[in-house]
Amino acid sequence: MTGSDIPSSFRLAYVPGVTPTKWVRVWHERLPHTTLELVQATPAEAPRLLAGGGADAGLVRLPVDRSVLSAIPLYTETTVVVIPKDHVATAADEVSLAELSDEIVLHPLDDVLDWETLPGRPAVERPATTADAIELVAAGVGVLLVPQSLARLHHRKDLTYRPVPESPESRVALSWPEAEETPDLVEEFIGIVRGRTVNSTRGRAATPQRPTAKAKEKAKGKRAGTGGGSGGARHKPAAGRKPTSGGRAGGQSGKRGKPRGR
Repeated sequence: MTGSDIPSSFRLAYVPGVTPTKWVRVWHERLPHTTLELVQATPAEAPRLLAGGGADAGLVRLPVDRSVLSAIPLYTETTVVVIPKDHVATAADEVSLAELSDEIVLHPLDDVLDWETLPGRPAVERPATTADAIELVAAGVGVLLVPQSLARLHHRKDLTYRPVPESPESRVALSWPEAEETPDLVEEFIGIVRGRTVNSTRGRAATPQRPTAKAKEKAKGKRAGTGGGSGGARHKPAAGRKPTSGGRAGGQSGKRGKPRGR
C-alpha cells in the first residue's frame, strides 16, 4: 500500500484488561500517516461493535460468533482470586477451588469466565460490574475470580491476588468482521501482533525495492556490452577480419619465426 491507497484512519476496539500499547507503538512507526483510533468497549459490546462496523478490528475475549467475525487467538490468561491482603489464602502461592468452598464468591454481571458451576457460596445479589465487585471484596463481603489482567487493572493497596489453576481461563483474540478478503489495514495489524517484520510480504503487496547505484552501473555496463562495466574487456573482431596484433594468428606478438636452415 502506498500513497492514496492507504486509508486515513484505523479503528481498534479493545476490552478492559487488554493493553494494546506495544502494538500501537509499532503501528505508528510503520504507518505514521494512518491514524489509529482506540475504541474501548465492554466484553459484551465489542463483538456487536465489530459486526456493526463501529471498529475495523478489536482485541476481544473469546468466544465470538465465527459466522460473523474472524478471530486469531493471541494468548490465554491466568485466572486469579482477588482477596484482602490479610486473608489467610495469602500464605500460599496458589489457591484451589476447594479452598474457596466456604467463601462468598462474587459473580458480576460482566464476568468473562465460562463457569459450569461457580465455586464457593453465592452472594445475595450479583454486582453489576467487576469494578463494583472489587469494592465489595475490599469491604470484606466476599472474594472474586477474574483474569489476572483485570485484577491488575483494578489494583488496590488493600487487596492482592493468587492464581487458581483449576479455574476456567479467558482467551484474548484479535477479531474483525468476516469478509471474503481481509482489508489491507487489518492485515497490517495482524502482522504487527504476530511479530512479522516490516519487510514481510505475507498478507500484503511487496514493497518494490529501488536498485542500488552499483546495480544501476552493472546494468548500464551490460547494455553497453562491457560485461558489467569492467574496463579492459576485449571486443570480438568483426567477421572476415584477421587480428591486427603483431606476430602470428596465435596471438604471440613479438615472437620471431624460426630461421630457415642454411
